[in-house]
Amino acid sequence: MADRIVAGLDVGGTKTLAVAVVAGTGAVVATVRRPTGTGNGDRLLQSTGEVLGELATAAGLSPDGFAAVGVGVPGLVDRSAGTVRHAVNLGVGADPVALVAHLGRLASAPVVLENDVNLAAVGAAVALGCHGDLAYLSVGTGLAAGLLLDGRIRRGAHGAAGEIGHLPVDPNGPLCECGQRGCLEALASGAAIAARWPSGDGEAAATTALLAAAAAGDPAAVAVLDEVAGHLAGAVALLAQTVDPELIVLGGGVAEAGTGLLDALRSALRQRAARSPVLAAIALADRVALVPAGIPAGALGAAAVARHHLRGEGALVPVVGPA
Repeated sequence: MADRIVAGLDVGGTKTLAVAVVAGTGAVVATVRRPTGTGNGDRLLQSTGEVLGELATAAGLSPDGFAAVGVGVPGLVDRSAGTVRHAVNLGVGADPVALVAHLGRLASAPVVLENDVNLAAVGAAVALGCHGDLAYLSVGTGLAAGLLLDGRIRRGAHGAAGEIGHLPVDPNGPLCECGQRGCLEALASGAAIAARWPSGDGEAAATTALLAAAAAGDPAAVAVLDEVAGHLAGAVALLAQTVDPELIVLGGGVAEAGTGLLDALRSALRQRAARSPVLAAIALADRVALVPAGIPAGALGAAAVARHHLRGEGALVPVVGPA
C-alpha cells in the first residue's frame, strides 16, 4: 500500500477541491480546484468525473490509476446506496444521485462517499492535531457542522447530524432555500454575507470586503459584521452546549477571508459570556479556531477516509490518529 495513490474530492456549492495522496504516508502529490457543476444530478456527475480525470492527469495517472477514492458532498448521503439527495446548494432534490456508481466506473476502484462537512472535520482534526472531540463549523455557500466524537464521525440515525444551517433562529428573517424562514444559513452563510455586502467574485471576496470596510469604520459594514458574528456565535454555542467538544473549528470558503471573521466571532462570544456566568464558565471564545491557511480540509479528509478503506477498516473507521 505504501506507494499507492488515493484521491480525495471535496464537492462544494461553488467549487470542488481535489487532492491525490500517497496512501502510505499521506503526502499530497497533486491538487485540482475547479467550479462545481450544479443545477441537477447529471451536471454534478459530469463535474465530479471531470475533476477526477484532471486530478489523475495532475498526478501522472490514468483515471483508473487510483487505489481508492473518497468523496465529500453536501446534502443527505446514503453511504450504503452510494447516493446523495437534498443537496440544495448543488441543485439536487429528492431524487438520489448515484455518485459512487458513477465514479466507481471511471476509477475502477472503491469509492467511499460521505457528507462533505464530516470529512472537513476529519481533515481539520488531522491538520490541527486534535485527538479529542471536535466540531467543525463550515461557513461557505451554505452553513453546516461536522462532528467527531471519540475519534469517529457522528452521522446520526438519518445522516443529518450537524445540519444546523437549517435551524430557524429568526422568524422574521429571509426565506431560506430549504423552504423555512430565518435559518442560520440564510443569515450567516457565505451566500448570506454576499447578498448583504456584494463585492468581488464569490463569498470569500465579499467577506474580505466586508471585513475591510468594518475595519475602516464603515458603520453599515460594522452593523452587518456584528449581526453575522452574532449568528455564528449562536451556532458555536449550540454546538458547544450540545456535544461539548474540545475544539470548534471555523472553516469553509468564508474562513479563507482570514482571522478577521474569527476575531469578530470571538468578540461576539465574549459579549455573550459577559451576560451569562454559564457561558463564561465554558470559555467558548478560547475554544474556537480556524483551519490553517492553505489546508484543503475537506479534500484531505476525503483522502484520509480512502486511505483507511485501503487498510481494510471500511468506511466506519476511527478517523483521527496514526496513519
